[in-house]
Amino acid sequence: MLLKNTVRFNKIITFEEFQHLKHDKMTTLSSLRFTGMALSVSALLFTSCQSKKAENSEAAADTVAAPQKKLPKPKSEPLVTEIYTADPSAHVFNNKIYVYPSHDIESGIPQDDLGSHFDMKDYHILSMDSIGGKVTDNGVALDIKDVAWAGRQMWAPDAAFKNGKYYLYFPAKDKKDVFHIGVATSTSPTGPFKAEPSYIPGSYSIDPAVFTDTDGKSYMYFGGIWGGGLQRWKDGKYDSAGSKTDLGKDDQPAISPRVALMSKDMLTFSGPVKEIKIVDEKGNQLLGKDHDRRFFEASWMHKYNGKYYFSYSTGDTHFIAYGIGTSPYGPFTYQGVILNPVVGWTNHHSIVEIKGKWYLFYHDSVLSGDQTHLRSVKVTELKYRPDGTIETIDAYYK
Repeated sequence: MLLKNTVRFNKIITFEEFQHLKHDKMTTLSSLRFTGMALSVSALLFTSCQSKKAENSEAAADTVAAPQKKLPKPKSEPLVTEIYTADPSAHVFNNKIYVYPSHDIESGIPQDDLGSHFDMKDYHILSMDSIGGKVTDNGVALDIKDVAWAGRQMWAPDAAFKNGKYYLYFPAKDKKDVFHIGVATSTSPTGPFKAEPSYIPGSYSIDPAVFTDTDGKSYMYFGGIWGGGLQRWKDGKYDSAGSKTDLGKDDQPAISPRVALMSKDMLTFSGPVKEIKIVDEKGNQLLGKDHDRRFFEASWMHKYNGKYYFSYSTGDTHFIAYGIGTSPYGPFTYQGVILNPVVGWTNHHSIVEIKGKWYLFYHDSVLSGDQTHLRSVKVTELKYRPDGTIETIDAYYK
């Protein structure tokens, strides 16, 4: 059975041609128009199948469709193919690898620039003993129906271990349709997790990433513009009438990701939310117009040789980029690209050391035939140059 909203092309195009189309500011598939080609979105008529939608949604959501167009040959295969997974946060707990991803589903919601079609409702945690080994899907670890404050859209999560407990951090929209970040706890790295009654006070936007430093202090990095709504927050206050994209001020500093020190119990912030500066080699903050380098979403922090590496997605230009600093609060000096664009609109990652080697976990949409909201988590080795910079990774064969 084919998934709903399967994209069909009347003409096969190359990946390079499609990448060019992806960089158009009109990002939704429904808005693409180009000479010599008709792009159509094939979707079931939802008005005629609403009565069957609830009964069939779970099966349809995880059905893997065959690719419909010519795609590049990937260097890595999905960790699992039974379900769609994305936004991987990888960790090593008790010498075992755990991946905390989003669980992509087909909910039939039309695509838009706010990400409404990313309508995830639960989390599945993956585990494996080694890279390349058997991967286990441990089932549902947390469902949105068990989160009292959440309304919809359980996006990219992260996890941490401290105080003999495992903590799952997750963004979701509240009952007023505004993103905040929640936390749930468990005695097992695979759950089930029990959510706190409300979201973390002072939290907002999306993509939490929790980093514990060598001194034992933990920090949460978060934020995302456009659908993540970070552009609507100023001084901890939300402007419902704010921009749908960014500040709209190209010659001013770009919107900054956020960081906050975590409390000892890992359930709240113990310090103020601070803005992170990403700067160029001259120390100047990256500008709003610098779409190839400025922050969009997908924060991640890791430490290598005593320095702090803050990595992130550039969003509408589809790179995973990074900066290096000497403090967990930054500033971080831009260094370059870790991962080039992948099949699908989004790019999201994590970086972890496993048995003396470093790995990049990421996702793409090859398995679903480039349906951007149906992605699959992958992993590849990450390598450093002698000067500490990271070699750029291309996920596909030329």
